[in-house]
Amino acid sequence: MKLFAFGLGYCAQDFIARFGDLFDSIAGTVRSADKAAELASDHIETFVFGPDREDPKLAEKMLAADVLLISIPPGVSVDPVLARFGHRIASLRAPQTIIYLSTIGVYGDRQGEWVDETQIPTPLSPRSVTRLQAEKSWAAIGKSKDKKVHILRLAGIYGPGRNALINLKDGKAHRIVKADQVFNRVHVEDISRAIAAAIAYDGRGAVWNVADDAPAPPQDVVAYAAMLMGVEPPPEQPIEAAEDISPMTRSFYAENKRASNRKLKEELGVDLAYPTYRVGLEALWEAGEGR
Repeated sequence: MKLFAFGLGYCAQDFIARFGDLFDSIAGTVRSADKAAELASDHIETFVFGPDREDPKLAEKMLAADVLLISIPPGVSVDPVLARFGHRIASLRAPQTIIYLSTIGVYGDRQGEWVDETQIPTPLSPRSVTRLQAEKSWAAIGKSKDKKVHILRLAGIYGPGRNALINLKDGKAHRIVKADQVFNRVHVEDISRAIAAAIAYDGRGAVWNVADDAPAPPQDVVAYAAMLMGVEPPPEQPIEAAEDISPMTRSFYAENKRASNRKLKEELGVDLAYPTYRVGLEALWEAGEGR
């Protein structure tokens, strides 16, 4: 089995590290020649793919793959993979499993209510609107008998090198408070488990929420990380008074929902390694994160 990953980023690299033995060959894209040289190894063949440059051998390698993992986010108005290769992928008469990493942001604001895969997405942010458009295009490709397309809607990603412990250590953690606000999160290992389960799934392609069991206020996550570290958490700030957060971070607070992972666990058979942020942060702390 051959894997081609569009975007050898955080999630794709974790998946390859954990499940690379499933594949006879692995290839993927990066945005620059420097990154290609950094990631290239005996196990991964790298190709440059970006707005200004494309490796001429990329298409041939991609079309020969049994599994495509798509983790490149869409641009302002278009998915770059679909724009460049969508027609060729759709017209290729060869079996392929396609895993598209999307976001639970496509559900929009549900005022704290639970959402599952049966509910119609109502995205608010331009970023999530474009995500939903990409989902629909990939799903259309999945209607071919040759293609199986799984859309994984990811909650907030954390894991080694990317977590509240490190943010606290670096002085970048905030406890922004908005009344009744909750988010789901998901450890990168559980994303990798979901990708592997989707590849092995016997049924047709489907949509899956990839989220933990414990949607929680973001300030609680920072407070728990501080408790593990034995330090004082940063003071709480009401969202109205928070001035030093990015526009993207602020946009997350415009949406409030709880994402159900029941389908992921019961139909896809994913056993979460880190079902709550507490379990995830405890494991990261024991592994030396934030020290």
